[in-house]
Amino acid sequence: MSGTDFELHPRLAADTATVCDLGLSRVLLMDDITWPWLILVPRRTSLRELVDLPRPDRHRLDDEVALASHVLLSLYRPDKLNVAALGNVVEQLHVHVIARHVGDPAWPAPVWGRQPPRTHAPDLRAERVKALRSAFAALAEAPSR
Repeated sequence: MSGTDFELHPRLAADTATVCDLGLSRVLLMDDITWPWLILVPRRTSLRELVDLPRPDRHRLDDEVALASHVLLSLYRPDKLNVAALGNVVEQLHVHVIARHVGDPAWPAPVWGRQPPRTHAPDLRAERVKALRSAFAALAEAPSR
């Protein structure tokens, strides 16, 4: 199973900006300024569920979710991280990693459907992507956490 024929679901492509590619996953920034929100999509074809990944890839995805979590913790100092693989709207396997703060517009409820997305201005999106890329690079090179 290679990533050579990987295609990002059109909805994910429309709602996100690419941050970087890790060993297994493409990391995306959700285009909603309300929450620091990353989405990891394993670059494999025809996957819907976590159990569809071979065991070594499931472990790799877990490590990449942990890395994304550390990136959000370092940049945004959230009170809580929400991590979920739902796939009710977009069937392609993907994992959300969302930085939450007490008092955010949906706190303590889930972020889905609480309010219409507030998209990033292009310059702010570019700044956030750059900061995220730098944080991923720095943390990926750091000794194991």
